[in-house]
Amino acid sequence: MPGRYPARVAVMTSETSTQAHGQSWGLAAMGLAISAWGLTSVLIKSIDMDALPLAFWRFAVYAVLITAWVRSRGGRINVRVIKRSAPGGLCLAGDVMLFFIAVKLTNVVNATTIGALQPLVVGVVAARMFGERVRPREIAAALAAIGGVVAIVVESAGTPEWSGAGDLAAAGTLFAWSGYFIFAKRAAGTLTPVEYTAGTSWWTAAVALPIGLIAGSDMTPPPRSEWLMLIGLIILGGVLGHAMMNWAIVRVPLWLGSTLTLLIPVVSSIAAWVFLDEALTGVQVIAMGVVVAALASIVMSQRAAPVETSTEEQSLHSGSSNVVDSFPESDKCG
Repeated sequence: MPGRYPARVAVMTSETSTQAHGQSWGLAAMGLAISAWGLTSVLIKSIDMDALPLAFWRFAVYAVLITAWVRSRGGRINVRVIKRSAPGGLCLAGDVMLFFIAVKLTNVVNATTIGALQPLVVGVVAARMFGERVRPREIAAALAAIGGVVAIVVESAGTPEWSGAGDLAAAGTLFAWSGYFIFAKRAAGTLTPVEYTAGTSWWTAAVALPIGLIAGSDMTPPPRSEWLMLIGLIILGGVLGHAMMNWAIVRVPLWLGSTLTLLIPVVSSIAAWVFLDEALTGVQVIAMGVVVAALASIVMSQRAAPVETSTEEQSLHSGSSNVVDSFPESDKCG
Protein backbone atom coordinates (compact mmCIF):
# COMPACT_ATOMS: atom_id res chain seq x y z
CA MET A 1 0.00 0.00 0.00
CA PRO A 2 1.53 3.33 -1.05
CA GLY A 3 0.12 5.08 2.00
CA ARG A 4 2.22 2.95 4.32
CA TYR A 5 5.60 4.15 3.14
CA PRO A 6 5.48 7.71 4.56
CA ALA A 7 4.48 6.33 7.94
CA ARG A 8 7.28 3.77 7.82
CA VAL A 9 9.81 6.45 6.89
CA ALA A 10 8.53 8.63 9.72
CA VAL A 11 8.91 5.78 12.22
CA MET A 12 12.44 4.99 11.01
CA THR A 13 13.39 8.69 11.20
CA SER A 14 11.99 8.92 14.72
CA GLU A 15 13.88 5.80 15.86
CA THR A 16 17.12 7.09 14.28
CA SER A 17 16.69 10.47 15.95
CA THR A 18 16.00 8.82 19.30
CA GLN A 19 19.11 6.63 19.01
CA ALA A 20 21.26 9.62 18.00
CA HIS A 21 19.96 11.63 20.96
CA GLY A 22 20.63 8.73 23.31
CA GLN A 23 24.12 8.27 21.90
CA SER A 24 24.90 11.95 22.48
CA TRP A 25 23.99 11.62 26.15
CA GLY A 26 25.92 8.37 26.29
CA LEU A 27 29.05 10.00 24.87
CA ALA A 28 28.78 12.82 27.41
CA ALA A 29 28.48 10.30 30.26
CA MET A 30 31.44 8.35 28.88
CA GLY A 31 33.53 11.50 28.74
CA LEU A 32 32.79 12.12 32.40
CA ALA A 33 33.54 8.50 33.36
CA ILE A 34 36.81 8.41 31.43
CA SER A 35 38.02 11.68 32.95
CA ALA A 36 37.15 10.41 36.43
CA TRP A 37 38.97 7.11 35.88
CA GLY A 38 42.04 8.96 34.64
CA LEU A 39 42.22 10.91 37.89
CA THR A 40 41.79 7.83 40.11
CA SER A 41 45.35 6.72 39.33
CA VAL A 42 46.71 9.70 41.25
CA LEU A 43 44.43 9.00 44.22
CA ILE A 44 45.37 5.30 44.31
CA LYS A 45 49.06 6.22 44.28
CA SER A 46 48.54 8.76 47.08
CA ILE A 47 46.58 6.55 49.49
CA ASP A 48 48.82 4.78 52.02
CA MET A 49 47.16 1.35 51.76
CA ASP A 50 48.06 -1.93 50.09
CA ALA A 51 46.26 -2.85 46.88
CA LEU A 52 43.91 -5.54 48.24
CA PRO A 53 42.64 -3.65 51.31
CA LEU A 54 42.17 -0.58 49.15
CA ALA A 55 40.17 -2.54 46.57
CA PHE A 56 38.02 -4.15 49.27
CA TRP A 57 37.15 -1.00 51.19
CA ARG A 58 36.58 1.07 48.08
CA PHE A 59 34.03 -1.36 46.64
CA ALA A 60 32.52 -2.53 49.93
CA VAL A 61 31.62 1.03 50.91
CA TYR A 62 30.45 1.84 47.39
CA ALA A 63 28.32 -1.32 47.22
CA VAL A 64 26.61 -0.46 50.51
CA LEU A 65 25.95 3.12 49.38
CA ILE A 66 24.54 2.20 45.96
CA THR A 67 22.40 -0.59 47.44
CA ALA A 68 20.99 1.85 50.00
CA TRP A 69 20.27 4.29 47.17
CA VAL A 70 18.40 1.62 45.22
CA ARG A 71 16.32 0.65 48.27
CA SER A 72 15.46 4.30 48.92
CA ARG A 73 13.89 4.35 45.44
CA GLY A 74 11.80 1.25 46.06
CA GLY A 75 14.15 -1.21 44.34
CA ARG A 76 16.32 -4.02 45.63
CA ILE A 77 19.55 -5.83 44.85
CA ASN A 78 18.49 -9.47 45.07
CA VAL A 79 19.94 -12.89 44.24
CA ARG A 80 18.95 -12.50 40.57
CA VAL A 81 21.06 -9.35 40.27
CA ILE A 82 24.03 -10.96 42.02
CA LYS A 83 23.89 -14.05 39.79
CA ARG A 84 23.54 -12.19 36.51
CA SER A 85 26.28 -9.72 37.36
CA ALA A 86 28.74 -12.49 38.31
CA PRO A 87 30.73 -12.66 35.03
CA GLY A 88 31.25 -8.91 34.92
CA GLY A 89 31.84 -8.77 38.67
CA LEU A 90 34.62 -11.35 38.56
CA CYS A 91 36.25 -9.54 35.64
CA LEU A 92 35.98 -6.23 37.49
CA ALA A 93 37.49 -7.79 40.61
CA GLY A 94 40.47 -9.02 38.61
CA ASP A 95 40.84 -5.72 36.81
CA VAL A 96 40.67 -3.55 39.93
CA MET A 97 43.06 -5.61 42.03
CA LEU A 98 45.59 -6.01 39.23
CA PHE A 99 45.35 -2.33 38.35
CA PHE A 100 45.84 -1.26 41.97
CA ILE A 101 48.89 -3.54 42.13
CA ALA A 102 50.21 -2.14 38.83
CA VAL A 103 49.85 1.48 39.95
CA LYS A 104 51.53 0.71 43.28
CA LEU A 105 54.48 -1.08 41.63
CA THR A 106 55.06 0.72 38.36
CA ASN A 107 54.51 4.25 37.10
CA VAL A 108 51.05 5.57 36.26
CA VAL A 109 51.88 6.03 32.58
CA ASN A 110 52.66 2.35 32.02
CA ALA A 111 49.77 1.10 34.15
CA THR A 112 47.21 3.13 32.23
CA THR A 113 48.68 2.93 28.73
CA ILE A 114 49.00 -0.87 28.67
CA GLY A 115 45.37 -1.08 29.75
CA ALA A 116 44.47 1.32 26.94
CA LEU A 117 45.04 -1.51 24.45
CA GLN A 118 41.61 -2.75 25.46
CA PRO A 119 40.02 -1.71 22.12
CA LEU A 120 42.14 -4.33 20.34
CA VAL A 121 40.88 -7.14 22.57
CA VAL A 122 37.30 -5.90 22.49
CA GLY A 123 37.48 -5.51 18.71
CA VAL A 124 38.33 -9.18 18.22
CA VAL A 125 35.53 -10.35 20.51
CA ALA A 126 33.01 -7.82 19.17
CA ALA A 127 33.64 -9.07 15.63
CA ARG A 128 32.19 -12.42 16.68
CA MET A 129 29.55 -11.31 19.17
CA PHE A 130 28.28 -8.15 17.47
CA GLY A 131 29.23 -8.73 13.83
CA GLU A 132 31.72 -5.87 13.61
CA ARG A 133 34.21 -6.04 10.75
CA VAL A 134 37.87 -5.02 10.94
CA ARG A 135 39.42 -3.87 7.67
CA PRO A 136 43.11 -4.08 6.71
CA ARG A 137 43.76 -0.37 7.32
CA GLU A 138 42.25 -0.69 10.79
CA ILE A 139 44.52 -3.64 11.53
CA ALA A 140 47.49 -1.53 10.40
CA ALA A 141 46.41 1.29 12.71
CA ALA A 142 46.07 -1.18 15.58
CA LEU A 143 49.62 -2.44 14.99
CA ALA A 144 50.84 1.16 15.03
CA ALA A 145 49.11 1.63 18.38
CA ILE A 146 50.84 -1.46 19.77
CA GLY A 147 54.18 -0.07 18.60
CA GLY A 148 53.47 3.19 20.39
CA VAL A 149 52.65 1.43 23.65
CA VAL A 150 55.84 -0.67 23.40
CA ALA A 151 57.82 2.53 22.94
CA ILE A 152 56.27 4.07 26.04
CA VAL A 153 57.06 1.00 28.16
CA VAL A 154 60.63 0.63 26.89
CA GLU A 155 61.34 4.34 27.36
CA SER A 156 60.23 4.21 31.02
CA ALA A 157 62.03 0.95 31.85
CA GLY A 158 64.94 2.79 33.43
CA THR A 159 62.92 5.21 35.53
CA PRO A 160 62.76 4.79 39.34
CA GLU A 161 58.99 4.23 39.24
CA TRP A 162 59.16 1.37 36.69
CA SER A 163 58.55 -2.27 37.65
CA GLY A 164 58.37 -5.32 35.40
CA ALA A 165 55.95 -7.02 37.80
CA GLY A 166 53.81 -3.89 37.71
CA ASP A 167 53.72 -3.95 33.91
CA LEU A 168 52.73 -7.65 34.01
CA ALA A 169 49.86 -6.80 36.36
CA ALA A 170 48.82 -4.03 33.96
CA ALA A 171 48.73 -6.57 31.13
CA GLY A 172 46.37 -8.69 33.24
CA THR A 173 44.05 -5.73 33.65
CA LEU A 174 43.87 -5.45 29.88
CA PHE A 175 42.03 -8.75 29.55
CA ALA A 176 40.02 -8.47 32.75
CA TRP A 177 38.79 -4.98 31.88
CA SER A 178 37.91 -6.08 28.34
CA GLY A 179 35.76 -8.84 29.80
CA TYR A 180 34.00 -6.42 32.14
CA PHE A 181 33.28 -4.06 29.24
CA ILE A 182 31.80 -6.82 27.07
CA PHE A 183 29.70 -8.31 29.88
CA ALA A 184 28.37 -4.83 30.69
CA LYS A 185 27.06 -4.60 27.13
CA ARG A 186 25.55 -8.08 27.22
CA ALA A 187 23.88 -7.49 30.59
CA ALA A 188 21.93 -4.55 29.20
CA GLY A 189 18.95 -6.71 28.29
CA THR A 190 18.58 -8.29 31.75
CA LEU A 191 19.91 -5.75 34.26
CA THR A 192 19.59 -1.99 34.56
CA PRO A 193 22.89 -0.08 34.70
CA VAL A 194 22.56 0.57 38.43
CA GLU A 195 21.79 -3.10 39.12
CA TYR A 196 24.86 -4.13 37.16
CA THR A 197 26.97 -1.52 38.94
CA ALA A 198 25.79 -2.65 42.38
CA GLY A 199 26.16 -6.35 41.60
CA THR A 200 29.68 -6.04 40.22
CA SER A 201 30.70 -3.89 43.19
CA TRP A 202 29.54 -6.57 45.64
CA TRP A 203 31.45 -9.21 43.67
CA THR A 204 34.63 -7.13 43.69
CA ALA A 205 34.47 -6.62 47.45
CA ALA A 206 33.64 -10.30 48.01
CA VAL A 207 36.66 -11.44 45.99
CA ALA A 208 39.09 -8.90 47.43
CA LEU A 209 38.41 -9.77 51.09
CA PRO A 210 39.41 -13.48 51.12
CA ILE A 211 42.30 -12.94 48.75
CA GLY A 212 43.58 -10.16 50.98
CA LEU A 213 43.30 -12.35 54.09
CA ILE A 214 45.07 -15.25 52.38
CA ALA A 215 47.83 -12.91 51.22
CA GLY A 216 48.29 -11.68 54.78
CA SER A 217 47.21 -8.11 54.05
CA ASP A 218 45.85 -5.89 56.78
CA MET A 219 42.12 -5.80 55.91
CA THR A 220 41.09 -3.71 58.91
CA PRO A 221 39.35 -0.35 58.28
CA PRO A 222 41.60 2.42 56.94
CA PRO A 223 43.01 4.96 59.41
CA ARG A 224 41.18 8.27 59.71
CA SER A 225 43.88 10.03 57.75
CA GLU A 226 43.04 8.00 54.62
CA TRP A 227 39.23 8.21 54.66
CA LEU A 228 39.01 11.54 52.85
CA MET A 229 41.10 10.26 49.95
CA LEU A 230 39.15 6.97 50.00
CA ILE A 231 35.82 8.79 49.74
CA GLY A 232 37.25 10.82 46.88
CA LEU A 233 38.26 7.58 45.16
CA ILE A 234 34.74 6.17 45.65
CA ILE A 235 33.15 9.29 44.15
CA LEU A 236 35.56 9.49 41.21
CA GLY A 237 35.94 5.81 40.41
CA GLY A 238 32.49 4.64 41.46
CA VAL A 239 29.84 7.33 41.04
CA LEU A 240 31.47 9.28 38.21
CA GLY A 241 33.33 6.29 36.77
CA HIS A 242 31.61 2.90 36.88
CA ALA A 243 28.03 4.15 37.28
CA MET A 244 28.31 6.60 34.39
CA MET A 245 30.09 4.11 32.13
CA ASN A 246 27.54 1.35 32.78
CA TRP A 247 24.74 3.81 32.00
CA ALA A 248 26.47 4.96 28.81
CA ILE A 249 27.56 1.62 27.37
CA VAL A 250 24.00 0.60 26.43
CA ARG A 251 23.63 3.84 24.48
CA VAL A 252 26.94 3.85 22.62
CA PRO A 253 28.32 1.23 20.18
CA LEU A 254 30.78 -1.12 21.86
CA TRP A 255 33.66 -0.28 19.53
CA LEU A 256 33.21 3.44 20.05
CA GLY A 257 32.96 3.21 23.83
CA SER A 258 35.98 0.94 23.98
CA THR A 259 38.08 3.24 21.82
CA LEU A 260 37.17 6.33 23.87
CA THR A 261 38.92 4.76 26.87
CA LEU A 262 42.16 5.74 25.13
CA LEU A 263 41.70 9.13 26.79
CA ILE A 264 42.35 7.53 30.20
CA PRO A 265 46.17 7.38 29.88
CA VAL A 266 46.21 10.95 28.62
CA VAL A 267 44.32 12.21 31.67
CA SER A 268 46.33 9.95 34.01
CA SER A 269 49.68 10.99 32.58
CA ILE A 270 48.92 14.69 32.84
CA ALA A 271 47.59 14.26 36.39
CA ALA A 272 50.66 12.22 37.43
CA TRP A 273 52.95 14.84 35.92
CA VAL A 274 51.14 17.65 37.75
CA PHE A 275 50.49 16.04 41.14
CA LEU A 276 53.09 13.26 41.48
CA ASP A 277 56.03 14.75 39.59
CA GLU A 278 56.29 11.64 37.39
CA ALA A 279 58.47 12.52 34.44
CA LEU A 280 57.39 12.26 30.81
CA THR A 281 60.10 12.07 28.15
CA GLY A 282 59.74 13.47 24.67
CA VAL A 283 59.69 9.96 23.23
CA GLN A 284 56.84 8.98 25.52
CA VAL A 285 54.81 12.01 24.55
CA ILE A 286 55.34 11.27 20.85
CA ALA A 287 54.54 7.57 21.36
CA MET A 288 51.35 8.44 23.21
CA GLY A 289 50.41 10.68 20.29
CA VAL A 290 50.97 7.76 17.91
CA VAL A 291 48.73 5.51 20.00
CA VAL A 292 45.92 8.04 20.17
CA ALA A 293 46.23 9.03 16.50
CA ALA A 294 46.31 5.43 15.28
CA LEU A 295 43.27 4.35 17.26
CA ALA A 296 41.46 7.61 16.50
CA SER A 297 41.82 6.74 12.82
CA ILE A 298 39.99 3.49 13.56
CA VAL A 299 37.13 5.47 15.08
CA MET A 300 36.96 7.81 12.11
CA SER A 301 37.00 4.98 9.59
CA GLN A 302 34.13 3.23 11.37
CA ARG A 303 32.18 6.47 11.57
CA ALA A 304 32.57 6.88 7.83
CA ALA A 305 31.25 3.36 7.22
CA PRO A 306 27.52 2.52 7.35
CA VAL A 307 26.34 1.86 10.89
CA GLU A 308 25.41 -1.78 11.49
CA THR A 309 23.22 -2.26 14.52
CA SER A 310 23.41 -5.61 16.28
CA THR A 311 20.33 -7.60 17.20
CA GLU A 312 20.91 -6.89 20.88
CA GLU A 313 21.16 -3.15 20.27
CA GLN A 314 18.02 -3.18 18.15
CA SER A 315 16.11 -4.88 20.95
CA LEU A 316 17.36 -2.26 23.39
CA HIS A 317 16.29 0.68 21.25
CA SER A 318 13.11 -0.54 19.59
CA GLY A 319 9.93 0.45 21.34
CA SER A 320 11.77 1.78 24.34
CA SER A 321 12.25 5.29 25.68
CA ASN A 322 15.08 4.10 27.94
CA VAL A 323 17.64 5.61 25.60
CA VAL A 324 16.63 9.18 26.32
CA ASP A 325 15.51 8.80 29.90
CA SER A 326 17.45 10.56 32.61
CA PHE A 327 19.99 8.56 34.62
CA PRO A 328 17.78 8.12 37.71
CA GLU A 329 14.65 7.18 35.72
CA SER A 330 16.41 4.64 33.49
CA ASP A 331 17.96 2.96 36.49
CA LYS A 332 14.83 2.11 38.45
CA CYS A 333 14.98 -1.37 39.94
CA GLY A 334 12.42 -3.74 41.38
